[in-house]
Amino acid sequence: MRAMVTPRFGGPELFEEREVERPQAGPGEVLVRVAVAGTNPVDAKLRADGSFAGIEPPVVLGSDVSGVVEEVGPGVRDLASGDEVYYTPEIFGPGSNGGYAEYHLAGADIVAKKPGAISHAEAAAVPLAGGTAYEALVRRLAVRVGETVLIHGGAGGVGSFAVQIARSAGARVIATAGPDNQEVLKELGAHVPVDYTRGNVAETALEETGGAGVDAVLDCVGGGTVVESIPATKPFGRLATILGAQGDLTPLYVNNQTLHGVLLMRERARLDELSLMLERGQIKPLVDDVLDLNRVGEAHERLDSGHGRGKVVLRVSGD
Repeated sequence: MRAMVTPRFGGPELFEEREVERPQAGPGEVLVRVAVAGTNPVDAKLRADGSFAGIEPPVVLGSDVSGVVEEVGPGVRDLASGDEVYYTPEIFGPGSNGGYAEYHLAGADIVAKKPGAISHAEAAAVPLAGGTAYEALVRRLAVRVGETVLIHGGAGGVGSFAVQIARSAGARVIATAGPDNQEVLKELGAHVPVDYTRGNVAETALEETGGAGVDAVLDCVGGGTVVESIPATKPFGRLATILGAQGDLTPLYVNNQTLHGVLLMRERARLDELSLMLERGQIKPLVDDVLDLNRVGEAHERLDSGHGRGKVVLRVSGD
């Protein structure tokens, strides 16, 4: 089968198109013919140096898949050949990743049926980014109707879903992005779009809440963002980060605030919950571009820039 292989760790120019062995479904597994593969910042990190995740080159990367079940292994009874599915593969250890190929082998328990309301290109943009946003806002931060939520990086892959999910939950959404993505924030449903290059975000959040502070914060940017957001968060408020926090977190204790670190665990149930929102039109994937699989290097150049809008996906076998 055709695959884009990372022969060694390094830059986005390294990808090579190769013929590799097609896997076979074992017990509890499904073999999926990949229609469209998603690209994510973690893919770029793994390409640059995936040793932290226990992978070794040559490796086929790719942590989002939308496609059609080709073959089911023994013991799989809730999926069948011909089912349209989507999911995010594991990223740690041997046998992980693998979306940048014509076929992908996955455990059936992490694979969900694709919502009929969206295309494969849209579905490939959902599992990792949408799942992370859902995990952070619904399961960890438990955002409620009437609350105010501050989302850093609201126009990116995770952030674009987060804005929509928070709005669907009945929250008032303050979201940040650069000057070129302010209209995108409005289209996603942010009540207060904030250009982080102009002024102090924490001060803006305080002004928008009459000095009370926001109820919850989601950091999709990293660095010192969490620490900088603490003064803009209410006492007993909740914060979550998908990239880790840098700086002095002592004020969290002073304000009785809770900080959640969010690393997505693979499971079908979360995707089934997202599927309901997708079918109802409560959320919509923000797909910035659809490229052919052999242009994966271009997609990774965008990932490396750190200033993407939504998701770039890769057409593998049609949509």
